[in-house]
Amino acid sequence: MTASQASTGASGMPADADLDDLALAGDFPAGDLERWRALVEAVLAKSGAAPGDGAPESALATETYDGITVQPLYTAACDAPEAGLPGLAPFVRGGRPEGGVLTGWDVRQLHADPDPAATNAAAIADLENGVTSLWLTVGAGGVPVDALGEALHGVHIDLAPVVLDAGADYPAAAEALLALHAERSIPASQLSGNFGADPIAVHARSGQRHDLDPAVRLATRTAREFPKARAIVVDAQPYHDAGGSDAQELACSIAAGVEYLRVLTDAGLDVGTAAAQLEFRYAASADQFLSIAKFRAARRLWARVTEVAGGSPHPQRQHAVTSAAMMARRDPWVNMLRTTLACFGAGIGGADAITVRPFDAAIGVPDAFARRIARNTQSVLLEESKVAGVIDPAGGSWYVEKLTDELAHTAWNWFTEIERGGGLITALESGQVADALAETWQRRQANLATRADPLTGVSEFPDLAEEPINRKPLPAERETGGLPKVRYPQGYEVLRDRADAHLSATGARPKVFLLTLGSLAEYTARATFAANLFQAGGIETVSGTLEEFAGSGTAVACLCGTEAGYAEHAAELATALHERGAVRVLLAGKPRDYDGVDECVFTGCNALRALTDTLDALGVAE
Repeated sequence: MTASQASTGASGMPADADLDDLALAGDFPAGDLERWRALVEAVLAKSGAAPGDGAPESALATETYDGITVQPLYTAACDAPEAGLPGLAPFVRGGRPEGGVLTGWDVRQLHADPDPAATNAAAIADLENGVTSLWLTVGAGGVPVDALGEALHGVHIDLAPVVLDAGADYPAAAEALLALHAERSIPASQLSGNFGADPIAVHARSGQRHDLDPAVRLATRTAREFPKARAIVVDAQPYHDAGGSDAQELACSIAAGVEYLRVLTDAGLDVGTAAAQLEFRYAASADQFLSIAKFRAARRLWARVTEVAGGSPHPQRQHAVTSAAMMARRDPWVNMLRTTLACFGAGIGGADAITVRPFDAAIGVPDAFARRIARNTQSVLLEESKVAGVIDPAGGSWYVEKLTDELAHTAWNWFTEIERGGGLITALESGQVADALAETWQRRQANLATRADPLTGVSEFPDLAEEPINRKPLPAERETGGLPKVRYPQGYEVLRDRADAHLSATGARPKVFLLTLGSLAEYTARATFAANLFQAGGIETVSGTLEEFAGSGTAVACLCGTEAGYAEHAAELATALHERGAVRVLLAGKPRDYDGVDECVFTGCNALRALTDTLDALGVAE
């Protein structure tokens, strides 16, 4: 060791330096809000996006489908109320004081294969590899009720709770599960899980009112005989799957919970006992912060309901399911990323049980590999990432606390509207719920069409060469006639299916010719944009010069170049293309009038309409 090393230490610092004196940000100027604004304004000015009012927040803020403004920056000045403590009312920070630190959350896998033998093999494989409870579709569209024993053969149902999803068949399914427990001599005190009664969700899906009395009888019996079990699920998925917003999903779930609370207390149960019979099921989406806020807000809302109903504030038992609406059939591998984000958001938000849909769930019955990825997603988040290792890790975040508060207030306002109209059942029959959800879906469709809500692998960065994934067909929808069931990628998938059918029928894909103007550097950006756009509709692109158009095998062309190049040559080239047989000429750039150009395609244009018009012009059959 040299004398220099001896005096400074191996790190180069003086050997006697006091680490407590280190100022980690000492070389940087102190930050404040005004300095941040000045820096942001400078960047916006360079991009030409500077707001006229001089407030950079207005240029960077976004708005949710509930009208909540998401600011680009949150500070200690945030006026969100105190969230309380974990395990204490209003339960924003969790229903249990210890959160999931000791046990994590319940890893719940869904099984909907009507084949009882296949369901049995899949369920056992799941339970042997990290799943802690089973969610079974039983009755119409699932395992036959009389085959429930075969589906659960070899499953230790005294250790692994079973949650039933039987639609209108829930009374028979519950009896079958109870008979199975009796056959195996499992004490009533050890029966856990949920019998899955939810006649209101069946009403929402089918459009037909269902009597609540069988659910009441089942719940009162469960409360009396099976202390670890629950009888009723409050499923909010029908409202999410219809294209609804997060606040609408929350409001409908709370309204459904109130309907059940009324009939159960009328039957003689006290508020606490009645509330303990309910488990709430919510969708978790790839918007991680909205998912986090949704589960936190839901607990606050339900605590308030149980308090107003005359009981003590009651924690809400929550089952999170990764959104079915966000799942894509095209490039389904991206679904793994979507469900990972959704699972993360639900876990951070404090859900008690989480189901991750397999990446191929929108295509058909998931295979063993897809189920393995789904359960391992949860295992990685729990065991390796330690997502449940901290109680309410989002607590104290100014952004999350403010978003939770605003979401809770927005949901409460709509819930009270439903109540003023006579409750959820009346709102379903009058069309109040359907109309509100349809309006939100219309706005969401507009954003999907313009790619303001981008879908990776679908509306952005599609892969025309992807190998199709074949799966056993899904059973027909069990209930129809009520709220619609939509998926965000469906508009683009229709176009891709149409283009693929053309490929199968003719041996060639629909094609658009990209006529490039200027140098490589001048046209590359817009040619890349155009290729990405057309591929989202299953349309192949080829590039070349005007002289090469005639041999390109297509009658649709798109000009790709610079604004200066368009001003000089667009009209001339468009006219020349039409003379050479083009039936439609597009231009990749800002919308301006050019002689001979039929339409401009640009960032923010209605991509679905442009793609549909292009397929029509190419003579591709619907």
